[in-house]
Amino acid sequence: MAEAIQPIGRTTFGDVANAGNVLSEEEALNLLNEWVQNERLRLHMKQVAAIMKAWALEKENLSEREAHKWWLAGVLHDADWEKYPNDHCRIIIEELERSQIDPEVIHCIASHGPRHFGVEPETTMDKMIYAFDELSGFIHAAALIRPTRYEGMDAKSVQKKLKTPSFAAQVNRDDINDALSRINIPIDELIDFVILHQKHIS
Repeated sequence: MAEAIQPIGRTTFGDVANAGNVLSEEEALNLLNEWVQNERLRLHMKQVAAIMKAWALEKENLSEREAHKWWLAGVLHDADWEKYPNDHCRIIIEELERSQIDPEVIHCIASHGPRHFGVEPETTMDKMIYAFDELSGFIHAAALIRPTRYEGMDAKSVQKKLKTPSFAAQVNRDDINDALSRINIPIDELIDFVILHQKHIS
């Protein structure tokens, strides 16, 4: 993320009266396609969304309705990055507040980069989007240079690449390590989960 990003300047978002209000999948994808022209960025957002929903269902045992919130946060977390890089997060937050979306979803988006936005991850959903965001992008970059892409990819090879600063240098290792410090989950487990659930997303 660019250093020019400005902190959001607040830590409370939306209205608790809007709890449970979400965009449908169609509405969210329409917003994504309208705001984001870069295909690689769209793919990243869809991959994070898929991982988030899968984690909510498989690891947190949440309902489809609750898991949709995780998906929604994932698919929109970088929606304003391309058009408004200096105001990243601020613009999509304001849009979702105008649309009276569940404040948990908005806070999750706001907290996906605490060092940049000044919003600390609080809920499990917050902490997992922070953990998955940079890791997902890094794993995809590692897959692209492999002849078989995701096929046969494992956590050991990804970890080796993480220790190579020149590879995917734009991915912030400090953010990955900070995110991992906030959850009690081994990095190998997260890497394997990401590989499994994002490899078929296009």
